[in-house]
Amino acid sequence: MPYTLTVNGSERSLESRDPDQPLLYVLRNALGFTGPKFGCGLGQCGACTVIADGSPIRSCQLPISAAQGMKITTIEGLGTIEKPHPVQAAFIEEAAAQCGYCTNGMVMTSAALLAQNPKPSVEEVKQALAGNLCRCGTHDRVLRAVMRASGRQKT
Repeated sequence: MPYTLTVNGSERSLESRDPDQPLLYVLRNALGFTGPKFGCGLGQCGACTVIADGSPIRSCQLPISAAQGMKITTIEGLGTIEKPHPVQAAFIEEAAAQCGYCTNGMVMTSAALLAQNPKPSVEEVKQALAGNLCRCGTHDRVLRAVMRASGRQKT
């Protein structure tokens, strides 16, 4: 069955026999966007997070059939090396990535939060990121990075 997805501002057409195929697999395997990671496959870790219609979603849980018509942004479409998104720049400045596996989910969830709430409190950031798991323990640096990106933390 043919599907048309809007990913990072471009329409992408593809074929899939399985309407329940997770968006994550389509993004990574068919379209080459490897920023979203396979973590748990259950929507519990956040490594696969993308922004769909302005909200962070777990792409491992969204079937391709439900993704049609959504505007999907992966980390590859958030910013560039030359002009990173403010969250990406803040993650770099705060050294908020250690192993990097959770970084996609942390950045995408934070970018969606700041788009909806440009000046969140630390508690609001913690609440937004509560579903993103990091085993390396960079939580304090992640919080500093999000607050830096919001302009609420002095550098």
